[in-house]
Amino acid sequence: MAKFHIATADDIISGRATDIYFIRTVETLKAAGLDDAVVRAEFHVASLPEGYKWAVFAGLKEALYALEGKPVTVYALPEGTLFGENQPLMVIEGRYVDFAVFETTVLGILRHYSSIATKAARVKKAAGDKSCLFFGARVLHPAVQPMADRAAYIGGCDGVAGVLGAELMGKQAVGTMPHALMIIFRALKGDHTEAWVWFDAAAPPQVPRIVLADTFLDEREEAVLAVKRLGERLWGVRLDTPGSRRGNMRRIVEEVRWTLELMGRRDVKIVVSGGLDEEAVAELADIVDAFGVGTSIAFPPSVDISMDIVEVKVGGAWTPITKRGKLPGFKQLYDCGGLKRVVRPWGEPPPKCADGSEGRPLIKKYMEDGKIVESIPSEDEIRRYVLRQLESAEL
Repeated sequence: MAKFHIATADDIISGRATDIYFIRTVETLKAAGLDDAVVRAEFHVASLPEGYKWAVFAGLKEALYALEGKPVTVYALPEGTLFGENQPLMVIEGRYVDFAVFETTVLGILRHYSSIATKAARVKKAAGDKSCLFFGARVLHPAVQPMADRAAYIGGCDGVAGVLGAELMGKQAVGTMPHALMIIFRALKGDHTEAWVWFDAAAPPQVPRIVLADTFLDEREEAVLAVKRLGERLWGVRLDTPGSRRGNMRRIVEEVRWTLELMGRRDVKIVVSGGLDEEAVAELADIVDAFGVGTSIAFPPSVDISMDIVEVKVGGAWTPITKRGKLPGFKQLYDCGGLKRVVRPWGEPPPKCADGSEGRPLIKKYMEDGKIVESIPSEDEIRRYVLRQLESAEL
């Protein structure tokens, strides 16, 4: 009996993390003598979640590692590329029987990664130059926490709270303190503000002294106590009031800010967390210094990526073919600036952009016969790429 129902790296690489019908499809093709059928299978999104104008292509690194060593060639957009509906994202070329069982795996990687990265990018776009921290590890199965942390970070979040997820990216986890700390001090010491003093004494010096200021008293009152207890060492206050007790969050923040300024502490930062999405962040971005966002990024609307065969090699020549409702043929996606994308059949001349320049091809070869042939960028490089594109994006 398994203790944890999770796939191991070996399960993923061996193709065991698949749907049974792909195994039966391979068996059927072999029985019919069609196991040499060579195809091009395209990954794309027919429609984005309601209200979305773009999404972030993410998960390419892990998709490539899942396919590494298999006799296939892979073309794809660079990880972190913003894309729209009906635009090609990735193509696998090879004998269908050699990668059929990996459709489930690759789709799961790309779809889950892209969904989280897209929501993170939307939140970061709403936050503007204010910090956005991902606090979503606690709402996810531990097996996928590091993946979600990476997706949120490359999507634009400035930091993640998950220890393992941060470590795997070579980062330091970020975070403040839980309400549990104040509750224990209140129950056993009679004063929850003692928790802040002891946190200050115990935390490493590089950790910002951010007090969770809403456990027992009004947010304004706790912010005042935080200044009195920690003095100049106080970096910020976090307001994590649940929606059932919150009221008008903007008014609460304004009240806290006004009071801190009266105390001569305009330097104290205000961090808001708890039930935030891009709409809530946009409403507060002008008066809040940082946001902790968890559930809305960890459980975002799904970016519905699908895979379809778009070409089959017949008699040595590539023949465009696919199911109805899809566009047959191998395609290139061109960038004309400002998130303007143009789709053209592969091999055709680049389109002319509105400014008279030629479109820049985005899809390139990342794997040839199972060998990765293109360098895989770091998380920081991908994140910077996403942030550059967000400058031209609209929510």
